[in-house]
Amino acid sequence: MIDLEGKLYRIDDATGHITSIFPSDTNLTCTLTAAATAHTFSAWTEIADSAATKLSAATATSPGHITSVVIETVSDNAALYMYEVAWGDAKNLITSGRFAGAGKFQAAHIQDRFWAPRFPAGELIYYRMKTETAVADTCTIHLRYHTH
Repeated sequence: MIDLEGKLYRIDDATGHITSIFPSDTNLTCTLTAAATAHTFSAWTEIADSAATKLSAATATSPGHITSVVIETVSDNAALYMYEVAWGDAKNLITSGRFAGAGKFQAAHIQDRFWAPRFPAGELIYYRMKTETAVADTCTIHLRYHTH
C-alpha cells in the first residue's frame, strides 16, 4: 500500500520551509580558496565562516539541504571560477557551479539556485574550488540552507 499521506508530507516539507543563511551575521564572511595551480581543484576543505563556525554545526541534529550559493566578491575579476560542494568522508556531491568575475562576463554577485540532495544530520560539509589562474584566487560567498 502506498503511504500517500507520508509522501504528501515529504513533498510539503521539501517545498515549504524556512531557509537560513550561512554565515549567520553581517560581520562574518565565508571565503573559498582555489588551488594555486591553474585548472586544478583545491583540496576538500570544510565550509566555515570567519569566526571558525562550521556549516555542519547548523545541521548537527537535523538533515539539511543547501538551496543556493551567492557569490559576493572575487579576488580576480578576470578569472573563471568553478566549485563543488559535498558532504561526508566520501565527498558525496551536493552541487557544483561555474561563475566569472565582473571583468569577464557579468558582475561577481550572482546566485546559483538548485535542488540539491539532502545530506544526513551531523555530516561535515566541504568545498573545493579552482580557477583558470595559477594563484590561490578567493571568493566570498553566503549559502542559503534549510533543515528538516
